[in-house]
Amino acid sequence: MLTFLLNGETVEAEVGPTDTLLDFLRDQRGLTGTKEGCNEGDCGACSVVVTGEDGVARAMNACIMFMPQLSGRAVRTVEGIAGPNGELHPVQRAMVDLHGSQCGFCTPGFITTMTAAHANGATNHEDQLAGNLCRCTGYAPIIRAAEAASGEAVPDWVKDTAIKADPPYPMPQSSDELAAWYEANPDGTLIGGATDVGLWVTKGLQDLTNVAFIGRCADLQLIEETDAGLTIGAACTVTQVMEAVAPLYASFAEMLRRYGSTQVRNAATIGGNIANGSPIGDGPPALIALGARLHLRQGDTRRDMPLEDFFVEYGKQDRNPGEFVEFITIPKQRDTVKCYKLSKRFDQDISALCGCFNIVVAGGSVAKARIAFGGMAGTPKRATHVEAKLLGKAWSEDTVEAALAEFAKDFTPMSDMRASAEYRLQAAQNMLRRVLVESLGIPASVLEVRP
Repeated sequence: MLTFLLNGETVEAEVGPTDTLLDFLRDQRGLTGTKEGCNEGDCGACSVVVTGEDGVARAMNACIMFMPQLSGRAVRTVEGIAGPNGELHPVQRAMVDLHGSQCGFCTPGFITTMTAAHANGATNHEDQLAGNLCRCTGYAPIIRAAEAASGEAVPDWVKDTAIKADPPYPMPQSSDELAAWYEANPDGTLIGGATDVGLWVTKGLQDLTNVAFIGRCADLQLIEETDAGLTIGAACTVTQVMEAVAPLYASFAEMLRRYGSTQVRNAATIGGNIANGSPIGDGPPALIALGARLHLRQGDTRRDMPLEDFFVEYGKQDRNPGEFVEFITIPKQRDTVKCYKLSKRFDQDISALCGCFNIVVAGGSVAKARIAFGGMAGTPKRATHVEAKLLGKAWSEDTVEAALAEFAKDFTPMSDMRASAEYRLQAAQNMLRRVLVESLGIPASVLEVRP
């Protein structure tokens, strides 16, 4: 039996392991304000506010959130944003006054996302709303509404807290409990934020039964910073990782900002981003460029490896049955990392390719070079030939131009709907040129260059 709060009221329900919150709201509760648009966490029409044990309200996608993930948590849909006597929330009032809604299909998702941002005092409105797509109203009045509401107090009626509840399905509370469950169920499926597994269900129509939810493993949600570097638990969300790396590696953090919407970053875990082995996952190239190590656990046995060694070939990783990613360690260094994500849509889109460069120059020469790409091979992969061509050479245009031919030795990219092989190869070469240009203080970002 699942127990959680829905718009301030305790709800108990029998749910399946992969029943989605969107379907529950619409089909079981008649709360049809939450819309089904893409059904893959891309459009934001299904956005709701979820408050966890830490008391923080977060915008989340209901379409790929499984019901067991909500055990003990508080959910607010658009129907629960107004006060008990019909008082409008500040974001609702601002949307009315500033004409922020036209057809209204996307409006409920905007309202809930804005409510979560308002509760947290977030004023980076364009970032907060990047995961909410509007096709008719236009974003200008919506942004104006968010700005107008930002100075007003948070109403008491939306200040939710989590409650104590027994989980209806396996939900380990620690790495030890997870290791015991996974060793006994090596064919089971681990679910973190469900931003990937959710699509197995909503798009692939898979029927998953033997599952464990890892979002309550407290020790896997910790980030520890020492003089040596960062230790990041596998269940840490991308939001947590972004905030942790921002003071150390600004370009990596900016790439994670574009990695997905606020809703996706609030759910997706760094361990899932690595363990699914996607050749176009944006986290691994940056981590590989930084020399990250992956720490795996199977029962009481632990091992670690350079992250790049985890990816064997497309669809295959160096992971044994019952073994899971426990944490990742990133060495600390001077910030020389540049991450370039190339996608058809600037924010919240799958990369055509993602290149990350860690080039250290000392005395005018390249003393260190670690370069990694996603989208250029069947796995995230280092550009070892390019690195070798740069090492020990003067950091100059001549050196960079001489190294460009080495990309064809490192990668044989494929052509698909996102980019042709030729385009990917040329874009990768141009990214190396960009590293040099930016090191000379010349603006190269599309957000900086103006005609």
